[in-house]
Amino acid sequence: MRAIAKWAAAFTLALPAAMAGANTTWTMATGYPESSFFTQNIRQFISEVEKESGGRLKIDLRPNDTLIKHDAIKRAVQTGQIQAGEVRLGVYGNEDPMYVLDGLPNIAGNYEEAWQLMQAQAPYFEKILGRHNLRAITYVAWPGQGFYTKTPVASPADFKGKRLRIYSQPTLKMGQMLGFQATILPFAEVPQAFATGLIDSLFTSAQTGIDTQAWDNVKYFMYTGTLHNKNMVIVNDRAFKRLDDDLQKIVLVAGERASRRGFDMSRKAGDETIATLRANGMEVSEAPDSIQKQLGEVGETMMAEWRKTANPEQQKVLDDYLGMKKQAGN
Repeated sequence: MRAIAKWAAAFTLALPAAMAGANTTWTMATGYPESSFFTQNIRQFISEVEKESGGRLKIDLRPNDTLIKHDAIKRAVQTGQIQAGEVRLGVYGNEDPMYVLDGLPNIAGNYEEAWQLMQAQAPYFEKILGRHNLRAITYVAWPGQGFYTKTPVASPADFKGKRLRIYSQPTLKMGQMLGFQATILPFAEVPQAFATGLIDSLFTSAQTGIDTQAWDNVKYFMYTGTLHNKNMVIVNDRAFKRLDDDLQKIVLVAGERASRRGFDMSRKAGDETIATLRANGMEVSEAPDSIQKQLGEVGETMMAEWRKTANPEQQKVLDDYLGMKKQAGN
């Protein structure tokens, strides 16, 4: 009888833990608002995971810096403070040169090249993220970029002295080489920076112009293309490995779909957001040849400098990408 009672007590104690393990809730953070196609893509990813898992895995998304500031998300996922998050690769260039490769001007001037570069980088990211208890499940490229200014820009000389907000070390370098007084600021701080006079210009996508209501602060948007750098959705690897095998597969497959869908959504957003800027009174133009020429020269210089900071393994990723690009005729 004592043995039966002991077994029953042990079963009773184990039952809540077993029941808790049947349903898991992850917390996820992103720095972008609900209106952003990045957030909309994540919402669809979450919906698919919850549906396909039968509710065994739920994901509580906290957008727009409401839980964790954008630049702190990677660390929060790594330490297990949250289980998943969306990060921008270029923010972490001080950790590894690979994080800034897609931020070099003109390295990936269109979506086809951006996809090829992602394919070349993914095995390397899998390796270095794994060392830090992280796993990438989705990559999404930003639409092409451009300059937001208070006054019209006709030539590179018009950049001189403007106070430019950028978002990564490569764009900081690019801005400085073009003659700007460049400052790295998180997305959420852009409106306040305009209000205080810290910046008077932006280099970013039309999507970010909408997310920050750029028309409240600037009049002109000059599209250059230049960059299709990427965001990455990461998960805490220990949390991921605690999932049942079928749930792990659901997350990974849904993540792959989110990458392809995200690229398509980015293309669509790139087209639609230009129209939205115009509808809100902004004057939109294509960059003249003189500016594109200087951007190209800056890009070549920065690629040569990147190679000097990269080890042979990192340089091989770039060489593999350039080989893929050449083979595709891009």
